[in-house]
Amino acid sequence: MAGGGANATRWNPTGAAGVRIVVAGDAKTGKSSLILTAAADAFPPSVLSVLPPTRLPDDMFPDRVPVTVVDTSSSTENRGKLVEELRRADAVILTYACDRPETLDRLSTFWLPELRRIEVRVPVIVVGCMLDKRDDDYPVSLEQVMSPIMQQFREIETCIECSALKFIQVPEVFYYAQKAVLHPTAPLFDQEAQTLKPRCVRALKRIFILCDQDRDGALSDEELNDFQVKCFNAPLQPAEIVGVKKVVQEKLAEGVSERGLTLTGFLFLHALFIEKGRLETTWTVLRKFGYNNEIRLSDDRLPPPIKKHPDQSVELTNEAVDFLRTIFFTYDIDGDGSLRAPEVEDLFSTAPENPWNEAPYRDAGEKNALGGLTIDGFLSKWALMALLDPIRCVEYLIYIGYAGDASTAIRVTRRRRLDRKKQHSDRNVYQCFVFGPKEAGKSALLNSFIGRPFPGEYVPTTNDNNYAAHIVDQPGGIRKNLVLREIPEDGVHNLLSSKDALAACDVAVFVHDSTRESSWKRATELLLDVASHGEATGYEVPCLIVAAKDDLESFVTEIQNSTRVSQDLGIEAPIPISTKLGDLSNIFLRIVNAAEHPHLSIPETEAGKSRKHYHRLISRSLMFVSVGAAVAVVGLAAYRVYAARRNSSS
Repeated sequence: MAGGGANATRWNPTGAAGVRIVVAGDAKTGKSSLILTAAADAFPPSVLSVLPPTRLPDDMFPDRVPVTVVDTSSSTENRGKLVEELRRADAVILTYACDRPETLDRLSTFWLPELRRIEVRVPVIVVGCMLDKRDDDYPVSLEQVMSPIMQQFREIETCIECSALKFIQVPEVFYYAQKAVLHPTAPLFDQEAQTLKPRCVRALKRIFILCDQDRDGALSDEELNDFQVKCFNAPLQPAEIVGVKKVVQEKLAEGVSERGLTLTGFLFLHALFIEKGRLETTWTVLRKFGYNNEIRLSDDRLPPPIKKHPDQSVELTNEAVDFLRTIFFTYDIDGDGSLRAPEVEDLFSTAPENPWNEAPYRDAGEKNALGGLTIDGFLSKWALMALLDPIRCVEYLIYIGYAGDASTAIRVTRRRRLDRKKQHSDRNVYQCFVFGPKEAGKSALLNSFIGRPFPGEYVPTTNDNNYAAHIVDQPGGIRKNLVLREIPEDGVHNLLSSKDALAACDVAVFVHDSTRESSWKRATELLLDVASHGEATGYEVPCLIVAAKDDLESFVTEIQNSTRVSQDLGIEAPIPISTKLGDLSNIFLRIVNAAEHPHLSIPETEAGKSRKHYHRLISRSLMFVSVGAAVAVVGLAAYRVYAARRNSSS
């Protein structure tokens, strides 16, 4: 196989934006002379103290990517300008004078720590200037001097010494800087361990699988040649293919099988390229398959940002769900109807990482008694991902093999406001916000939904990332995804501070501990807060009250209090449940039914009723005015007819 920056947000792999290199270092270390010599191909007789931005010739390097070099001053009065330029850099060249050891020391005592302090995260090239001035008897090699500094500051890409006066390694300085941007080492290779980094391995594995057309676990000569043409626009000669496989087989017997180059051999080749400094080869391959500098799919391989109203949501299409069913059973190697942790890791081994190792997805789906993820749990996690982060969801679908057009994997639902007018919702995924005071039983409700064990002692929820997603079976074989989101009591005020807080909510459930009157009172307050917010913003939601811990004795006036409140608000009476006994009164089916009929179970506060009454009065007044005006018009017309007749008779 034959043969790119640290700042992917600013640099376009097409090269259109170019590379911006900032040169910094102590005064009198040769910054300006280095830049001018590179640009003019000759040592300047005199230089300005600080040069204006300098464009290097486009044909100076084989990539022909425009390179702009920015000179800087280290003076105190120019400090703000220096920081501004460093933060705009794609790469930084730090200079020291070869004949002044104190300027070298300043790299590790000031310049490199300063770059970290101002959060400049780009490749750094350390350059020793004025090599011609150093004593020939200097006893220490560059490697000996720089090795401890490079160990401490991993952002250093390479070190080089040069002389602008003698024109020694001047072009190489900027070649290495440009190369560090176009073909950075850090994302691909662990210098200390001398191995490919995990994310690089995962991307190359995906590329290998995509190129293994017959799915036999090896790249045949024909598949290798197709790969070469796709990435480098040039075929491999038969002798070259033999040569490639021979190199691999000599070093790694399992790298080649009778069927061709194995994944192990493919990875070995790329590690070999990188070790030999041919990073451009691996970067060319990665970019041809759509990867950016973070070794993730670039934006042009993903759907554009989704334009939707706050009360619209995103769901997977039937095409995407069918693909996921196939994937589930493909990776269920032992055929037990579930995915064990190693099988899930294998599933995501071609993605940058397993997205379900972190909240909110980690524990959000149903698992069986042995900890395996069931098919319903698997599909529900994907439904949750599409709901919360649809673009990332599509990205991971592509990583695991979704070959259709990315835009066919998701769809935007109808507005919830329109659903209420139509008095029906046909969405496949409903989101329920679970409110309630501390220790009311919110987490227990979520746990029971996906079969998580009942906890022995109370553990408070301290963040708003507690989700549970599962499929609810309805009569007639209809299945809907339900997502429960726990809203901690302390987070309600912050949630409702946003106008669109309830826009994504299909149903709100209010849980209270039926043994404690204080819990009921607080749940009622939360219900009124949510109902008032919905009335004020137009995002009214169906509400259900849940009386938890029904296995214990309720407080004396619980039933009459809760019944009165539900009647006053015009919603269903509280639903008693016991998560400890597993007696849930079909609560999840009732939540889905409420979501499907979004015009029902909407509470009306006193303020809301007054507002409606006022609007009705205004409407009646307008109607009366309209009728009165119509009568006046008719009367005027009749008078005009009468007057006309009198005039004609006289």
